[in-house]
Amino acid sequence: MEQTQMADAIVTLGKAIGAGIAILAGIGTGVGQGISAGKIAEAIARNPEAENRIMNRAYITYGISESPAIYGFVVAMLIIFYL
Repeated sequence: MEQTQMADAIVTLGKAIGAGIAILAGIGTGVGQGISAGKIAEAIARNPEAENRIMNRAYITYGISESPAIYGFVVAMLIIFYL
């Protein structure tokens, strides 16, 4: 009985560590989007007439750069609830 509880605790610990590592994908995404937003603001400040073109490309960039964070979240949820 006691060994089973210890084994369950170790499995739970492994799940928590794995989910935490998977969620770290959000850090890189946040840093990348912050840098991108700063550069977009600089570009619009230098050339206000091109704001629409710049923002259209920014939306595409944000969509692409958000993918790793979403994948990391999905992997973390899979680890916690299905493994």
